[in-house]
Amino acid sequence: MVLVDHLLTPVQERNLEKLLNIRVVDRAGLILDIFAQRARSHEGKLEVELAQLKHIATRLVRGWTHLDAQRGGAIGNRGPGETQLELDRRLLAERVKMLTKRLEKVQTQRGQQRRSRMRNTVPRVALVGYTNAGKSTLFNALTTGEVYAADQLFATLDPTVRKLEDLSCGPAVLADTVGFIRDLPHDLVAAFRGTLIEARDADLLLHVCDAADDERERLHRVVDKVLEEIDAGDLPQLLIMNKIDLAGTEPRIDRDAEGRPQKVWLSAARGLGIDLLRQALGELLGGDRVQSPLHLPLSAGRLHARLKAAGAIVGEAVDEHGWRLDIDAPRSVIAPLSGGNAAEAELLRELLGPVE
Repeated sequence: MVLVDHLLTPVQERNLEKLLNIRVVDRAGLILDIFAQRARSHEGKLEVELAQLKHIATRLVRGWTHLDAQRGGAIGNRGPGETQLELDRRLLAERVKMLTKRLEKVQTQRGQQRRSRMRNTVPRVALVGYTNAGKSTLFNALTTGEVYAADQLFATLDPTVRKLEDLSCGPAVLADTVGFIRDLPHDLVAAFRGTLIEARDADLLLHVCDAADDERERLHRVVDKVLEEIDAGDLPQLLIMNKIDLAGTEPRIDRDAEGRPQKVWLSAARGLGIDLLRQALGELLGGDRVQSPLHLPLSAGRLHARLKAAGAIVGEAVDEHGWRLDIDAPRSVIAPLSGGNAAEAELLRELLGPVE
């Protein structure tokens, strides 16, 4: 076998195979093969097979001369039968259509779960980064999750979501996502949109980098490029410099000019600096949260219903004067809930206080 670290056109791949008389696999084909070995969940296997079939379909056209042979027509029919190429293309198209429908059904179910989490207004955090940067190891260190983690490419293909406890801002939701890589095949990006949506819908991205990798700056740019492709390039990021035990660096938090956490140096495998990461998450996620009691008169029933539907109420008591609520939610969720009612808007302004 010959492996080529570039994306080859079908014609280039066929000509090289004829010249070398051996199987030739380009970068996209190799990545797809690795993904096929790593997929574990039903959704992951569907996504990989769909991407593989789309890749193979482009290789059928003029790929092999034996596919031009015609099959006989059925008895009673006039005219020649299908060529083997036409038959294979039709079978591939039918399989792609079936897999697409199955995947849409699975992703609809996952979307319902995601909307439920968003209604609860719990902050959403997603781990992103180049493949083998240590995202799954960090995920296990932060949560009770036992996701598969190994020193290999694309160890994680399936999105895993767990609750993140013990933060100063209250609980959050943490999602582990598939690792990125340069020149990721577009079919693969499209197929794995279910995994990548977890990153796109996050309130904060934890961009995990390998601190011991000499090329980390270049890999950082690769991840930022993929994030832009999935419309997540504008989301807030906290840079995680992982594997400091290999880089010979101590755990610390680097801050920007305003004092906000910008970079955390840690070792997920050794458990070094995890407490600093929790501190940084508490600061970033809690800075724009409203945690305050609120008294609503009985006449503000619609506002009470909206606050409850948004998941902003964490404690509630009722007396003859109305509702006494404990509010805990992002400011951006609470601000638009007045529905244009002047009295309700005034209650929310008292709750939100002055905007800094």
